[in-house]
Amino acid sequence: MYYTIDDFDLKNKTVALRVDINSPIDPSTKEITDLTRIEACKDTICDLVKKGSKIVIIAHQSRPGKNDYISLEQHSKKLSEVLNYPVKFIDSIICTNVIEEIKKLESGEILMLENFRFLAEEVMSEWKKWENITPEKQANTIAISKLAPFFDYFINDAFAAAHRAQPSLVGFAYYMPMLAGRILEKELQSLNKALNDPEKPCVYAVGGAKADDSIEVIDNVLKKDIADKVLTSGIVANIFLTAKGYDIGANVDTIEKMGYKDQIDIAKGLLIKYGNKILTPVDVALNINNERVERELNEDDSINYPIFDMGKKTMEIYEKELKNARVIVANGPAGVFEDSNFMAGTKSLIESIANSEAFSIIGGGHLSAATEKIGLSRKIDHISTGGGACIEYLSGKKLPVIELLRASYEKYNNN
Repeated sequence: MYYTIDDFDLKNKTVALRVDINSPIDPSTKEITDLTRIEACKDTICDLVKKGSKIVIIAHQSRPGKNDYISLEQHSKKLSEVLNYPVKFIDSIICTNVIEEIKKLESGEILMLENFRFLAEEVMSEWKKWENITPEKQANTIAISKLAPFFDYFINDAFAAAHRAQPSLVGFAYYMPMLAGRILEKELQSLNKALNDPEKPCVYAVGGAKADDSIEVIDNVLKKDIADKVLTSGIVANIFLTAKGYDIGANVDTIEKMGYKDQIDIAKGLLIKYGNKILTPVDVALNINNERVERELNEDDSINYPIFDMGKKTMEIYEKELKNARVIVANGPAGVFEDSNFMAGTKSLIESIANSEAFSIIGGGHLSAATEKIGLSRKIDHISTGGGACIEYLSGKKLPVIELLRASYEKYNNN
């Protein structure tokens, strides 16, 4: 259980709203090139304005040393355009002027603070490990302890950063009730539908290049009998093909170069336990002199060219599994979809999901971008805003933001 913005009377209350508007930036012009995350905040902010809250937006952009590590002034202007409503920006976080601006807020007004990652304490490396963190430790950081007395509620809508434990994400929860914004609320509702006793058959389609994370998801959903079938593709499929004994040649070198050699033994163990539930490609598309050449897999043969996609027969098998599913979760593209010669597998996967009657979730990242590119986003029930956070949640890991959201409910519900 957790609180949402509907559980309290927020009229004339000053709320700290943590959002994730970390956006792509043109390296030359320093202009925002994609408004997706800014647009995603609209529902939460509009609802808070309607409720008469005094809204202080807290956010970040990139991290120190990166080319896109810039001020949030531009973000505030873009947000104002999206909302068609004034958003005031202040180029500081904890100075006296900030406190005065917060105190001056009227019902329905919005103030955005500067990039919180301009503060050293927000980007300390030790904050990355949740086991090193206590809410008290984050609450006692300078910015959180100085700002907290001027807020009545902390609203967290930064699902894309929910696997992080920086002070701005978890520190305020020590001082006041923590509520889920609309993005976080929808993410939890959708992902829990796929994790907590989902309708059967439940099919997970797992691909992409982040093989270790993906294999943790496979382990979790099969161990807990969540998924009935797992359809593998991409580097994940290559690992399982190697674990099955297929000779995929230099593709194994790629697996090792990416640091995933250990995942082959893990995959072998999963195949022993759940072999009939884990599907691997029966044919693949090879990159031979920049041309697509499809080839059926045979245990006696050796693959001497890069595997860039799954083949047509595999697409047909996967399409049948997805057609019969009641719940589908897909994460990661099926191949090198950026190359038009090898987009077919990813396109087939997305089309099969879109045409299915199942409740469907796409886990953000590259597969989300591919879905948008081919124009099928509206046919997917839920596209996650958080790639890393989504995959960690699906793998059964505890996300700091979610853990504190639930703890806040327990703390204040008993008072």
